[in-house]
Amino acid sequence: MANLRNRLLASMSPDDFALVQPHLETVTFGLREHLFRAEQTITHVTFPERGIASIVADTAEGRFEVGMVGSEGLVGVPIVLGVDRTPHTCMVQAAGEAFRIGAGGLQTAMDRSPTLRALLLRFVHTFSVQVSQTAYANAGYSIEERLARWLLMTHDRLEQDDLPITHEFMSIMLGSRRPGVTLAVQMLEGVGAIRATRGHVTVKDRDKLEQIAGQSYGFAEKEYSNVFQFPIKRER
Repeated sequence: MANLRNRLLASMSPDDFALVQPHLETVTFGLREHLFRAEQTITHVTFPERGIASIVADTAEGRFEVGMVGSEGLVGVPIVLGVDRTPHTCMVQAAGEAFRIGAGGLQTAMDRSPTLRALLLRFVHTFSVQVSQTAYANAGYSIEERLARWLLMTHDRLEQDDLPITHEFMSIMLGSRRPGVTLAVQMLEGVGAIRATRGHVTVKDRDKLEQIAGQSYGFAEKEYSNVFQFPIKRER
């Protein structure tokens, strides 16, 4: 367990980890790969070690992100809640590696261990807070502020300053038209917070990003730290 990067797996008790370990398999996932699709049966729960998965909603107005998961959590929240499908799609935002377990195997392990179920439900709570905070940000903040928040969340999970993302992908994740995202990127570049090149964004000044994001960022991250007693926010 000492070498695990996924914080949920690493924080399991030895007995709980022993329940899931025989069923875990190592997988890699590529950019824009789908881990599950809307209204289709979710067959596995995934614990990212590196990379980011985005939960996205498809609407008549387009596709936009409602939540993201990295090594702090798991992909497949409906399974933890006893549901095998969702109206949302999960696609890979940043390629990486993960452990995954069959949905049935995880449900059996949770049935055998109340402490394992409680741990996973605590993550579900923190993820729901993140989703609600995304709705709050989308309703009350400018595209520049929302982009700053999204870059901070990505920075937290990738744990590197170079973020391999394109303007097109940012527009999908933010649910905004590409020209608007381009202008927002230029604004963040203009104040020295980031540097954008083709297919990459480099975080230059995290403090400035946090200032621009304002109260749209930090609430969900603080709740995660309170629940799990370790931070999700990247340390400076």
